Amino acid sequence: MLFIFDMDNVLYDYHSRQRMESLTDITGIDFHELRRRWWHDEGEWNAEAGIPDTGAEYLRLVNEAFGSNIAREDWVSLRKEAMVFRPDVIGAVEFAKQHGQVTLLTNNGMLIGEHLADIAPHLVPVFGEHMFATAHYGARKPDTLVYERVLERYRAKGSETFFVDDTPENLRGANELGITTQWFSPHDTGKTIIGAITEFLGTRS
Repeated sequence: MLFIFDMDNVLYDYHSRQRMESLTDITGIDFHELRRRWWHDEGEWNAEAGIPDTGAEYLRLVNEAFGSNIAREDWVSLRKEAMVFRPDVIGAVEFAKQHGQVTLLTNNGMLIGEHLADIAPHLVPVFGEHMFATAHYGARKPDTLVYERVLERYRAKGSETFFVDDTPENLRGANELGITTQWFSPHDTGKTIIGAITEFLGTRS
């Protein structure tokens, strides 16, 4: 069995507006202009699909877009500071690990992909080396290609895979491959996931 977990707003609460406010403090560029310059198809969404394929080039492009000189450690620090760990949910990952392989899949570019252990240290004891950004796979959620590549990496079948994400659209992409999915709403907890995994396991026994 393979169990795939999203990171933001599942295992961590992600306060994106806080991060943007911090970027405004550094660059002098307001929220809307920051988004216009980078958070679009040719910027962040491209990066989440693996273009560019190194953290160094990602940072160069970001600084070019902002007309800034943000250091790598500052970019990583601002991301980490906008995240709040959800200890109740990691218990669901530990439960899943008793029944198969667990892996992390988060929509992020290569810079954050290279620093997942730094921004999400609570996950390392459970996931180990199985922490990936979509950039590592060369495709971003909800593209079915990213799920195909995850299944290929783990030599898993869609019918034997369970996926948790807070974005319904991402679930639809996984469902196309026969992956069992669980939407994680703002009101859900680790118990919600454990219940869904238990039901999933029951249909495969």
